[in-house]
Amino acid sequence: MNPTDIRNAIENGKTALGIEFGSTRIKAVLVGADHTPLASGGHEWENRYENGVWTYSLDDVWTGLQACFRDLRAAVQAQYNVSLRTVGAIGFSGMMHGYMPFDQDGALLVPFRTWRNTITGQAAAQLTELFQFNIPQRWSIAHLWQAILNQEPHVKDIHHLTTLAGYVHWKLTGEKVLGVGEASGMFPIDSATNDYDARKIEQFNALLAAQNLPWRLPDILPRVLVAGEPAGKLTPEGARLLDPSGELQPGIPLCPPEGDAETGMVATNSVAERTGNVSAGTSVFAMIVLEKPLSRVYPEIDIVTTPTGKPVAMVHSNNCTSDLNAWIDLFQEFTQAIGVEVSESKLYETLYRLALAGDADGGGLLAYNYVSGEHITHMEEGRPLFVRTPTSRFTLANFMRTHLFASLGALRIGLDILFEQERVQIDQILGHGGFFKTREVGQRVMAAAMNVPVSVMETAGEGGAWGIALLAAYMLYRQANESLEAYLADRVFAGQKAVTLAPDRRDVDGFAAFMERYKRGLPIERAAVEALPVAG
Repeated sequence: MNPTDIRNAIENGKTALGIEFGSTRIKAVLVGADHTPLASGGHEWENRYENGVWTYSLDDVWTGLQACFRDLRAAVQAQYNVSLRTVGAIGFSGMMHGYMPFDQDGALLVPFRTWRNTITGQAAAQLTELFQFNIPQRWSIAHLWQAILNQEPHVKDIHHLTTLAGYVHWKLTGEKVLGVGEASGMFPIDSATNDYDARKIEQFNALLAAQNLPWRLPDILPRVLVAGEPAGKLTPEGARLLDPSGELQPGIPLCPPEGDAETGMVATNSVAERTGNVSAGTSVFAMIVLEKPLSRVYPEIDIVTTPTGKPVAMVHSNNCTSDLNAWIDLFQEFTQAIGVEVSESKLYETLYRLALAGDADGGGLLAYNYVSGEHITHMEEGRPLFVRTPTSRFTLANFMRTHLFASLGALRIGLDILFEQERVQIDQILGHGGFFKTREVGQRVMAAAMNVPVSVMETAGEGGAWGIALLAAYMLYRQANESLEAYLADRVFAGQKAVTLAPDRRDVDGFAAFMERYKRGLPIERAAVEALPVAG
């Protein structure tokens, strides 16, 4: 599209807008009718550890969203000399799971408990046994049952329970709904009905019978929608909440709000059977669309769905690049201390590339990147550790290689179950997220960890915000009976270029040797958790 056509499209609302609440960044992407990104905006934010809980305040949610939209609007004005007053459709996505209970007046009853918390082990274990279906600690139903077990006084006042994406959507439209993929991180989904599993709802309500509560589970859960269904319109109050300047007009249709796992699947065209994607940033998760159910329940494997309700095996590790980022911040401090100006992007590029020159296994070094707890390795809390022996090859290249390997250590343990025990077959894995930002490096490490070719598309940097924009566009432009899988394959990704790297045998063998050391060293991490309390 030429600049004149783009201006006309923006003025006439021939666009779709996706906004995603990531763990460290809120990002907005505006796309044209051909799904090409036209402009983007962003706002950095960070979770807080308060009173033993990882959280974000509601003030942070709204000031962050408004700053992100303001940044997008400024980009549109600067690039195309036109004011952003309307769009064809909007979609919101956010970090999945967590716990946001509201009372009948719409007030949040306890601070938002994010996916990062590992404080629901008792509840998760009990519900997994009851349902014979894995309930991870970060799922909303685990948080709810744990709050009941803890006899927390707010439980009796719950009127509505939702996720971050569901909350924002509700406040902007008045609709208490979720996309089926996001809903599958609240409570198990029946893919035959694309709704909450009715049998498991009955089982949970039977548990509630002894609790003397004024509600039952269906009373407080959001309504489930699938991709393509309308999910409400931007109200006048919602328009002012999103854009306090008053320029954005109400009445814009919204698609169902989804989770970041599902938007990652859409952004990598990984929604069909035998496809998969891995998203690597603050956390890391691999999503494999299943051909058939797994043979049994695994606590390391979550079963969620695509935005159309297909079952997906999800291996989720709470920790990926946060510890690595902290080390690079330390190196940045060093460059500043000696008076050398090095940009952050140059520092990342240099240090990541140096990892490729390290010994295959990282020189005998060992690291655990556990900023928070890690359920796959059964750590309720995290203590970032770096360990070496007197004979380890302690070089900068090995140091970087080890920390890149460690970023994927817990993930690999879960993937071994899928590939080695369940013999799950995949045709392709696509990567996206900050881990892949430095060309080739993240791909090579991921290919070594998974021992399969890993592809990265040209649009990988746009991430989940682009994915939810595509879901908004699908609602807007799809033909009758046109499936999401066909829409993405034929209208979005046809002709898309991808860079694919096959696993290098040296890297694969080196990663395997590192993983043996990683598993043997887990008692060190356990000892650190027990011996080193976190300061309040």
